[in-house]
Formats: sequence, structure tokens, C-alpha cells
Amino acid sequence: MPTVKLDDTLEMYYEDDDYTDPWRPRETVVLHHGNAKNGRLWYAWVPLLARQYRVVRLDARGFGRSTAPPPGYDWSLTGFAADLLGLLDYLELDRVHLIGETVGGTIALQFAYEHPERLHTVTACTSPYKFVGAPQYLENYKIIEEEGIEAWVRRSADRRLEPGRSNPAHHEWYAQQMMQTSPRVVMETLAYLSTQDLSPILPQIETPALVLVAADSDTNTPDRASGMAGLLPNARLAAIPQASGYVQHSEPEKCVAEWREFIGSVHRP
Repeated sequence: MPTVKLDDTLEMYYEDDDYTDPWRPRETVVLHHGNAKNGRLWYAWVPLLARQYRVVRLDARGFGRSTAPPPGYDWSLTGFAADLLGLLDYLELDRVHLIGETVGGTIALQFAYEHPERLHTVTACTSPYKFVGAPQYLENYKIIEEEGIEAWVRRSADRRLEPGRSNPAHHEWYAQQMMQTSPRVVMETLAYLSTQDLSPILPQIETPALVLVAADSDTNTPDRASGMAGLLPNARLAAIPQASGYVQHSEPEKCVAEWREFIGSVHRP
């Protein structure tokens, strides 16, 4: 099982897929999942990318097959970024394309702010950037505290893969992946995230950025994503047509096609 011990409390699990021609140079794509999730959620992206890129998927601290920190751990976006930096150093990856989904995209933006020299590009898929003033994070905390993680996942699942527009089996599998996460970890991260606002740092991120969202989603609308894209000085907003829910999971092929077009438009030294 591929793991790396990054500190005394973290054994990080990751997957490393590379089906590129061995004699050709290739770049690396790192895929970062969101809150209460794990690297398995990126399953559909790997075959779409791994013929031309080395693809690394991680389970962040406390999630999936990585170890959970002890109670009282000081969660922070900077901490998640530091964990990612440790993985890149371990794998001897100088610069990568970083793609994050939901809060994983938020972490990716924090990483781009703190470690721009390690990135070619950054992509955020259905990602929030301003948590302060949004009541759902503490509301979700309360649901998990009183009713458990399954109740929260079930109540919020329809915004991820919208009913009637997704395969029910995919919908259930997605929910089961989330329900494996420690309730304590989810509650602690929700409490921390409810205090965060990336608005001040986004204008300082010069890394070429792609902001992905579904055009037809009821809750994750292009209008919300445009706020993020408008603050990033070198960003492209892509609303995937005829897509709903969390577009990175509902329409992976369309997302990867949009990402490839973005990469082709970016001038890099």
C-alpha cells in the first residue's frame, strides 16, 4: 500500500498512476479531494489523464486511508497545503498541475498562494472560497453531532449528484464513500472552515487557474463560481453545459476535455 509518513501523526495514503510512454518526458497531475471524501472519488479522471500525465491521488490527513490526527489537532488550510508539499517533496515532484474538488479546490488555492513555485496550473472544481457568513457549515456540524454522519450525507447528497440526472448506484456509492469518514474529523473541519475567507489572498495568486462548475446545477451555480474567478488575476471560468451537481463527478469526461483546452491555452516557460 503506497503510504508516506509525513509527521508523527500522519501516514498519508496516495495512488500513483502513470501509463505514459516511458521514453517521453511527462508532467504530473495531482488530484485533491474535498471534505469527508477520499481519492477514490477521482476514479473516472485517471484513465482520461494517465496516458499523457503521471496522475497522483492522495487521501488527505484524516480522510480515506490516511491516518486521522488526535483530538484537538489544529486544522488549517495551511496545514493541508503543508501536507501536500510534503508529499510532493517525497515523490520528488518539482512542479505539478494541481486539481481540487470542493474543499480540495479551496486547499489547492491556498497551496497556490503559499507555494506558487511548485505549480504549473491550479484548478478548482465546484469549490467554495468564502465560508464566513454561510450558515450551512455549522448547521451541518449540528446534524452530525446530533444524528450522525449518515444523516448529514443523506440530506446533502442530492446537490452532489442530482436525482433524475445521475445513476442511483453512483449516487449511493458516493454516499457510502463519504460515510466512511470519522464524524469527529468532519465536525472539526467544518467548524474550522466556517471561519475562513480566501477573498484577500485570491488576487495575489498569479498561477494560471481554471474554475470549473456545472451550468445547470440548482445550487452550485456559475454565478457563485464567477466570484472566485473574478478575484483570481489569471483565471478562466468554465461552466460545463448540460451538466448538473458537482460537475467533476457528474461529467468527468467533459471536465477533462475543458481542462485539456485550458492547458493548451496556458503559456508556460
